[in-house]
Amino acid sequence: MSSTKSPELELAPFLKSALPQENRASLRDSVIPQLLSAIADIGKGLRGSYDVSIVGTENAFGDEQLNVDVLAENIIRDSIAKSSAIKTASSEEDPVEKPARAGETTQADTSVEQYTVAFDPLDGSSIIGPNWSVGAIIGIWDGVTAVGQPTEKQIASVLGVFGPRTLAIVALRVPGSKPICFEVSLNDTQKFVVARPELRLAEPPFKTRYFAPANLRAAADNEKYMNLVTNFITDKYTLRYSGGLIPDIYHALVKGHGVYISPVTAASKAKLRRLYELLPVALVVECAGGQAIDPETGARVFDTILKGCDDRAGLVCGTSEEVEKVKRALLE
Repeated sequence: MSSTKSPELELAPFLKSALPQENRASLRDSVIPQLLSAIADIGKGLRGSYDVSIVGTENAFGDEQLNVDVLAENIIRDSIAKSSAIKTASSEEDPVEKPARAGETTQADTSVEQYTVAFDPLDGSSIIGPNWSVGAIIGIWDGVTAVGQPTEKQIASVLGVFGPRTLAIVALRVPGSKPICFEVSLNDTQKFVVARPELRLAEPPFKTRYFAPANLRAAADNEKYMNLVTNFITDKYTLRYSGGLIPDIYHALVKGHGVYISPVTAASKAKLRRLYELLPVALVVECAGGQAIDPETGARVFDTILKGCDDRAGLVCGTSEEVEKVKRALLE
């Protein structure tokens, strides 16, 4: 019996189907393709980096910058500048919303497509030295600012995954269109193929259950977190935790099941930045049929309006049944 290879699903017609609205032409034809191009270029740049080293500078949050952080930041900034519909941008390395192109001034104009982009150019700098998979996180918002806006103004996310392959997860939740989450394979020739037209967390029953407990040492001082982790082990869940937020989220999406837990305790303060990490990841998870909540309150990540670029919180996200289990364990 012979087998035939399925025809490749190209990105452009797929986006045209997912975003048919004419008032989203720039998002469909320029913004998303440019950001995917940046992800591909970062992957190529990482493979060409012979070492990972501290460059002697710090970002605005006081974190030491690596040469690969600067590389990824510059690549995304260059791609943003090429899309005229992106009016402003900010990043974890430079957390101030600024015009996307030097010399421009920014004024809100609801009659045309205008977007602001918030991104973490390279998430996982603590594990890139040993050559583990890392990610990039990008959120796309309607308008010229994300701060103080209703969180439904975030209408798209792009998560880059840099491992044996370079790929991107794209989530779209645009008014007038069905929410969607899909995977794009990227290569050095800028050929983008939709590898998985739909990424979706499965419904029960589950053959295998996965858990990813971040900041596991916090369990030493927090009885509820310790009991939760012990329960996962007793119930024979499979541990899948790499130390990289984006690879761990991608694992859950591909397997169809998983829960990621980054708790906040008295001894372990919130570290994940809402604008650059939590909100883009939450959009992906919700578009894939899961939940993303704040472990301190149990509220949806999207229920809290962004007050500033440095807002931080914990995260529990993934399969809805598992998120509810974690919520009960940590809050009841």
